[in-house]
Amino acid sequence: MSREVQILYVAEAEDGIRLDRWFKRRWPHLSHIQVQKMCRAGNIRVDGGRIKPEERLTAGAAVRVPPIPEPVERVPGEKPKISDRDAAYAKSLVLYEDDMVIAINKPAGLAVQGGTKTTKHVDRLLSAWGEGMERPRLVHRLDRDTSGVLLLGKGPEAAKRLAGAFARRHAKKTYWAIVIGNPKPASGQIDMALKKSGIKDFEIMRPADPKEHGAETAETAYATVSRAAHRAAWVALRPFTGRTHQLRAHMAGIGHPILGDPKYGNDQSKELSGTLKLQLHARRIELDHPGGGKLIVEAPLSPEMKAGFAHFGFSEDEADEDIFHNVKRIR
Repeated sequence: MSREVQILYVAEAEDGIRLDRWFKRRWPHLSHIQVQKMCRAGNIRVDGGRIKPEERLTAGAAVRVPPIPEPVERVPGEKPKISDRDAAYAKSLVLYEDDMVIAINKPAGLAVQGGTKTTKHVDRLLSAWGEGMERPRLVHRLDRDTSGVLLLGKGPEAAKRLAGAFARRHAKKTYWAIVIGNPKPASGQIDMALKKSGIKDFEIMRPADPKEHGAETAETAYATVSRAAHRAAWVALRPFTGRTHQLRAHMAGIGHPILGDPKYGNDQSKELSGTLKLQLHARRIELDHPGGGKLIVEAPLSPEMKAGFAHFGFSEDEADEDIFHNVKRIR
């Protein structure tokens, strides 16, 4: 049994998750009944208050975790969490790893978290590093069809510090995208509130009045790196907030949807996209390393982005190392 009471923090990627599922991700051997008993006894608390297993958590919330019983040894012949092949695949995605942090290059098409129709996802692949306390934690997320840098925390303390950096907007994230047309001005900031609309697979984020019920403030800086005549532009994007589909919704909102985007594209962008997949890539993350110093990780272009670059004649060496080094939030 883990002997100490711990205070763990809910990661940005876990915003809205049920408490019982949050526990199951960290301690897969725990049963629902065990979590329920700990809640009833008041041993599990969130931000100091009692909570039920089915209640949902918010990013940055402090969860009091009581001593957790050790898992029972695996029965001989019982199947492991993932296959050796999937474990090797997970390890092949690693861009950087030390004793506190893992950075992977998430491919387009691989979901970060599972759902009713999603059985292969990053969260499942984390079993490649072990279970329980050995299992890395998600601290932020990327859309399924967005490629690029995804950070994971090794152990509760590293995950807490990384999740805190994302929750407090201290992580500097730079995305690359190819959009239709040429944004004017060539660089600037988008301050456009967004609100979820639709249901399930048809859910999108639409521009909204900030005072509208359910609307969330959203801010993005953009800068044009290169142009393909007047047809398309390669832009760098820096989100200052972390709303669902924020970059896709914002670029569509200013009339320059990202190419290859089936949800936010218009007739013109769909025609220009042709066979191209979503042209959005999480290129770079810079933040304080949980063990001290700076952590800077860059992800090479995905095959999908390489296809877009080749189609429009863009070259990676046209980009500055950090195009947003002097850019600050409007607010």
